[in-house]
Amino acid sequence: MITLYGTAHSRTHRVLWLLRELGLAFEHIPTDFVTRENRDPAFLAVNPNGRVPALVDGDITLWESLTINLYLSRRYGGEIAARGFVEETLAMQWSMWAAAELDKALFLAATNLRFFAAADRNPDDVALALRKLSRPFAVLDGWLTDRRYILGDRFTVADLNVAAVLSLVRLCGLPVEPYPAMSQWLGGCLDRPAADDYLRLDFKLSRLPPENYIFMFL
Repeated sequence: MITLYGTAHSRTHRVLWLLRELGLAFEHIPTDFVTRENRDPAFLAVNPNGRVPALVDGDITLWESLTINLYLSRRYGGEIAARGFVEETLAMQWSMWAAAELDKALFLAATNLRFFAAADRNPDDVALALRKLSRPFAVLDGWLTDRRYILGDRFTVADLNVAAVLSLVRLCGLPVEPYPAMSQWLGGCLDRPAADDYLRLDFKLSRLPPENYIFMFL
């Protein structure tokens, strides 16, 4: 039995999306960073880092959302899984790229566009984030210019992992018009039925001071 810890308004949504794509049965324990459930000793026994998501599948326990997704797609297969060594390597490459090149800058933009109360927002941080994102956005747009999906002609875990990181683009209304191939691809990924629960969440986190958001993504 698969057990997933975390809430949908965190990086856990990435794993929830994949589990639904795969049609796998799982137990979901909504461990919330806002109420500090991720610091409970019972959860720390699962993930001593105190981060969500965490996943237990039989005798294996995993942290890190994108790694969890690579594991699940490899173990349980289906159309979403990478096929063969080359595709698996590319899926890993793009997942690591999304974490390294997109994640922190997107979070900086998102907190200052949506999650922080208006008085705590810093437009300079938004401008900085957009400058940082311009290069990886151009890289992904160029890659997708003559491809429907990241690995070619079908939706795979590579698309899901990268699009899940980029879901903050839609949530916060970041401008992506200069990147038409990326924009079209991202829209198609986020419109998949298995993804839309996160995008329909009513985020009411601005009641919290900025320092609380460290538990959400970092």
